[in-house]
Amino acid sequence: MKEIKPEISFSDLTKVDIRVGEIKAVDDIPKSDKLVKLTVDFADFERTIVVGMKQERKNPAEIIGLQALFVVNLAPKEMFGIASHGMLFDIGYESGILPVLAVPEKPVPNGVIAG
Repeated sequence: MKEIKPEISFSDLTKVDIRVGEIKAVDDIPKSDKLVKLTVDFADFERTIVVGMKQERKNPAEIIGLQALFVVNLAPKEMFGIASHGMLFDIGYESGILPVLAVPEKPVPNGVIAG
């Protein structure tokens, strides 16, 4: 296991805007061997979020319709000509296991804030 990251203050944590979003589409990015483009519904807004899951799943489209946790207040980052406006939370990548989505235990309204 990796060591625990350096301690942060509670006020640092409150800067991160984590929300539940429903994955509406998963589109291939042909020029990338790792990345796919997600279209995510947060009720009041929709975001494009680029994630590196192409090698983690035989069929990345299997997550369409699922809710997951996303960071929605990251500065946009362009990858392969696509601006990504957030980050998908997954579980396992940093620990060296096949990642799974961080999901609510039961359906909640899209856009609900975590924390």
